[in-house]
Amino acid sequence: MSDHHGGTWRLHRRDDGVVLADLVVTGGDFPWLNARVDPREGLAEIQPLFAAELRLLDGIDEDVESWEHAYEAVRNAVTLQYPDGQEVPEFLLHIDGNKAWWRWSDEPFDEQNA
Repeated sequence: MSDHHGGTWRLHRRDDGVVLADLVVTGGDFPWLNARVDPREGLAEIQPLFAAELRLLDGIDEDVESWEHAYEAVRNAVTLQYPDGQEVPEFLLHIDGNKAWWRWSDEPFDEQNA
C-alpha cells in the first residue's frame, strides 16, 4: 500500500471525471490532511456545495440532518483520487477558498451497520 499522507490528490466531477482541483498536501494532524487548493475550470460551479456544507457544519450539534444532506450533495458531485491515481473509497472533505482538509478511508463505510 502506498503512503497517502503527501503529494497531490485530485478532485473530480463525478458525472464526467473532469479534474476540478489539485489538492496539494501542506500538512495535517492525523487523521486529517490539509492542502492548498489549486483550482481548475469547473471548480467554481461546485463551490456553493462546499460553502453550504461548511455553514451547516458550524451548527452540526443543532441540526446534524441538514449537514448530512449538504454533505451528501458534495459526495454526489465529486470524487477524490489518491496521488497514485486510485479513487478514494470514502472521504470527508471540506473546502474553504484555497484551503482544503479531509480524512479518508481505504474501505467504504457500511451505512447499514453504522
